[in-house]
Amino acid sequence: MLTIEWDIRNKWSNPKIIPYGNLQISPAASVFHYGLECFEGMKAYKTPTSSSSSSSSSLRLFRPDCNMERLQHSMERLNMPCHDFDSNELLDCIKALVRLDSDWIPEGEGYSLYLRPTVIATHPFLGLAAPEQILLYVITSPVGPYYRKGFSPVRLTADTPYIRAWPGGTGDCKVGGNYGPTMKAAKEASLAGYDQVLWLFDGDEEGTITEVGAMNVFFVLRDKETGRKELVTPPLTRGDILPGVTRRSILELARSWNEDIQVVERFPTMKEIQVASAEGRLVEAFGAGTAAVVSPISCIRYQGVDIDIPATGEITQKVWDQITGIQYGRINGPEGWSVEI
Repeated sequence: MLTIEWDIRNKWSNPKIIPYGNLQISPAASVFHYGLECFEGMKAYKTPTSSSSSSSSSLRLFRPDCNMERLQHSMERLNMPCHDFDSNELLDCIKALVRLDSDWIPEGEGYSLYLRPTVIATHPFLGLAAPEQILLYVITSPVGPYYRKGFSPVRLTADTPYIRAWPGGTGDCKVGGNYGPTMKAAKEASLAGYDQVLWLFDGDEEGTITEVGAMNVFFVLRDKETGRKELVTPPLTRGDILPGVTRRSILELARSWNEDIQVVERFPTMKEIQVASAEGRLVEAFGAGTAAVVSPISCIRYQGVDIDIPATGEITQKVWDQITGIQYGRINGPEGWSVEI
């Protein structure tokens, strides 16, 4: 594991890569009392030898600069004084850790080494104040295919009284406090026979859609007037949507396709989805995130009624093929997306 300490007087300490082990932290540390914690989710991929480039390296990261940018944003939102760290230096440390742990990376599509950069406030102070001591650490874990036997479409429920995030809060940051309160809603969804919660924005009668589980959400709709397909996802403008790296990549890829599909960032509503389904214009839907890349959606329960959605759709499959192809080095993506170690 990689560890780097920071304190207000000495600033950043020298990075250390040490054997994985428990942390020794004061019980008064503000991470335990005020939730001063944020993290990132990344993966390192081992490129199969047969598709390696001319470079001797067979290890890759996918758009790690985006993760560093988001980690800095999360730290700044938590008022951590060291949020302006040198992202290139941290990436160099992470690359060194991946090289050291490279034997733990299973080879083959769907396999990777999960990386969890984490920042916690270790300042032993019960007062509510900006922390004067920080620990940044990175742990790793081998992971296998999210789908063992092809895509497994998920069934969602939007019938929950809980709200994931609100404008002005921390919905656009990757902080632990966003995730703990979702567990009760997820359990209730599971007990009702659904895989995840489709989060709605409480405050309107239209059922404005925000996210799905811990992922961004996309819908493919057919325009009522023109018949043209639209790829729709909620925008980041309100500050309650996480700026996912996969989300960002899907939007950039889709805008480069020479296809008759319009890419739109706007808030879809459940009322719109109901009407589109009834009129045969709801083409497909999927969640998007680091863990699954894409997760097809086959059903949404809303106001006691299940809305069935065709799955797995053509766009969902295309997104999967292109992003995983770039991650494993099978196809060339935009410059800087696949970073060889």
